[in-house]
Parts: sequence; structure tokens; C-alpha cells
Amino acid sequence: MLRLNRPSSPKWRAPYAFALALVAGAGLSTGMAAQGQGLAGFDSNQPVDYQADRIELQDRQKRVILTGNVDIRQGDLQMHAARTTVAYTSEGGIKIQRIDANGGVVVTRGNESGRGDLAVYDFNRRIITMVGGVSLRRGDSTLNGQRLVIDLTTGIASVNGGVGGSGKGRVSGSFTVPKQN
Repeated sequence: MLRLNRPSSPKWRAPYAFALALVAGAGLSTGMAAQGQGLAGFDSNQPVDYQADRIELQDRQKRVILTGNVDIRQGDLQMHAARTTVAYTSEGGIKIQRIDANGGVVVTRGNESGRGDLAVYDFNRRIITMVGGVSLRRGDSTLNGQRLVIDLTTGIASVNGGVGGSGKGRVSGSFTVPKQN
């Protein structure tokens, strides 16, 4: 199993601008935020372990392509997907910059999970963004929308319904209520 560490100092890298612009362009037209207690206090400095049916190292491009039943773990945070691209730097050792995942992406920690079509885990900003039919679940409570942003520093998760600022999407969900005698 290959193990990589997160970068020691945050740096903005031009190759990430396109994907971040795509995710940021998904819009905040209809939003709802939930305190992500299952994510609060997560130590994103932990090593990252991963497994897949196939791993291809593209050293010149400074990336690793993982395909088939991809399982990525960082402490008790898990990500599953059909395919991921791990971008890294090799300045002072191999350090992950970001993970792009697609194909039925599921991110879990404790009793909280997020699902979506695509996900980006930005190690510099410590943010996971998921787009496309997303669902955030904690226990029996759910939030559904088109974009989910999980801030691992603050533990806040935000679900938005609109895409591209259209305002046509809505957030939906279900909260469990404690039973009374």
C-alpha cells in the first residue's frame, strides 16, 4: 500500500484552477448548512492510505490514477469511488495536493456520510466538495441537493440545491425527531 502525506505548507497551484472553478461555479443559490459534528476536529494531517484494482503512477504529471473499487483512508475518514486521480508534489518528499474522485463517490466518518457523482478533496484548503445528486446523511437524518461542501477545519457541511446560480434546485431532507412518551 502506498502512503503519502499532505503538504507541509499551503500553496495555490494553477493546474487546480479549472476544477476548483467548476466546483465553485456550481452556485450557492439555494443553500442549507448543517454543523458536521462527525467531521469536527478531524486531523487532516494524518497519512493517506489507498487501495484499488489498478494503480498507475504518472510521475512526469505528478499524479497517481487509481481505478476499480478505490478505497482511500485518512484516519477514520474513508472515500470510496470507481476512479480517482491523486495529484502530488515531490518537493521534499511526496505530498498530496488533492484527490479528484468520480463514479459513485462515498465519503464517510463515524455515522456521517456524503454521496455524490464527483468529489474533490483539496488538502491545501482541507475541504471536500461533492457535486451531482449529493446526499449528506447523519444517522437517520438526510440532506439532499446538488453540491456538498465539507470543511474539515471547521466541521461545517453545506448542501446547496441550485446549480450554476440558476436558483431552480432545492435542498430537501428529513430530520429524525426524538420519540416522546
